Amino acid sequence: MTISPSSLLEVKNLSIEFLHRKGNLQAIAELSLTMQPGEILGMVGESGAGKSLTGSAIAGLLQSPGRIRQGEIWFNGGRIDTLDEEARRLLRGKAISCIFQDPLTSLNPVLTVGQQLIETIRTHLPLSASEAEARAIALLAEVGINSPEQRINQYPHQLSGGMRQRVVIALALCVDPQLVIADEPTTALDVSVQAQVLSLLRRLCEQHGTAVMLITHDMGVVAEVCSRVAVMYAGRIVETGPVSEVIRRPQHPYTRGLISAIPSMRERRENLTQIDGAMPRLNALPQGCAFSPRCPHASTKCHEQQPVIHPHHGVQLACFHPQESPL
Repeated sequence: MTISPSSLLEVKNLSIEFLHRKGNLQAIAELSLTMQPGEILGMVGESGAGKSLTGSAIAGLLQSPGRIRQGEIWFNGGRIDTLDEEARRLLRGKAISCIFQDPLTSLNPVLTVGQQLIETIRTHLPLSASEAEARAIALLAEVGINSPEQRINQYPHQLSGGMRQRVVIALALCVDPQLVIADEPTTALDVSVQAQVLSLLRRLCEQHGTAVMLITHDMGVVAEVCSRVAVMYAGRIVETGPVSEVIRRPQHPYTRGLISAIPSMRERRENLTQIDGAMPRLNALPQGCAFSPRCPHASTKCHEQQPVIHPHHGVQLACFHPQESPL
């Protein structure tokens, strides 16, 4: 297999399992996706859907007992899932960066903001200490931190949550990566700070041409900043397509349930819509479509056969009974 010339990232038939004494547990099944330079792809779904695990596999952060059972990951024209650990570390530092949910766990508490930025910059770029410091200060200013000359000498605990997340974004962008994997980057922040961080990610993506994989459970965030969305359920992508199409006319019953659960500003509701039931455990995946026990449209075929994702009315869909009416 060769990667498409226009694609920055291509994941082909990826399956991930966890080794267990009672039998291996499949967490990701035959997942395929592509990303183009400069686009923001939203990965959305409930907790346990496999969003973060997919991001970890792409970044080379998958840890034992998890392992890639089958599939290929191609990045910038080369296959990366077969690289050794040192090659993956260098790739992860320079070409692929990660932003995690809690900035306190991403930053070293005993090093200043400047020490962490300068060390990262000098590891991957041939710059002197003074040049790296100047780049670090410029990055802090670019991500919206006031008085960067003073902040660069402060420790993470001296900064607010929003400022720490901005520092993490600066760290992720300090060596001009081609892909940023942002795993719930705004969940721990106040609503006003969330909006600022999302606006920052979108602006930096436009200015630097960086592709962003935004992992979230919030369909509202996806609608605000993403160009495409992939909806995951129980380790599989069940619907993917342009955000405008998926939001306006979701066709998979699970996608419709997620969007219907968002409070509307246009109409008054006594109760919010909810999806009955819960995500199945890895050791209790149902036969056929994993969503069938919770789906109001499930038929006998749904309980017996696994639908294959295929093109359908402008999106890619894995469903035997698509719902084609707009919400």
